[in-house]
Amino acid sequence: MTFNLKKILESKRALRRNLAARPVAEKLRMLDALRERELAIRGHAARSDSRVTREEPKPSLNKPE
Repeated sequence: MTFNLKKILESKRALRRNLAARPVAEKLRMLDALRERELAIRGHAARSDSRVTREEPKPSLNKPE
C-alpha cells in the first residue's frame, strides 16, 4: 500500500466541496442518519457495558475539615 499525502489531501478537499455544495435539506437528512447511527452504537455499548463491574473510589484519608 502506498502513502500519497498529496492525493489524500486533495481527496478530502473534493469531499468537503461536494458536501458544501449539497442542499441544506440533504445535509439535514445526513445529520439525522448520523444521529440514528450514533444512538444505535451508544445503545449497543450501554448493553454490552452491563457486564462490567464497577467499584466506588475509596474515601480519602486526608479529608478536608
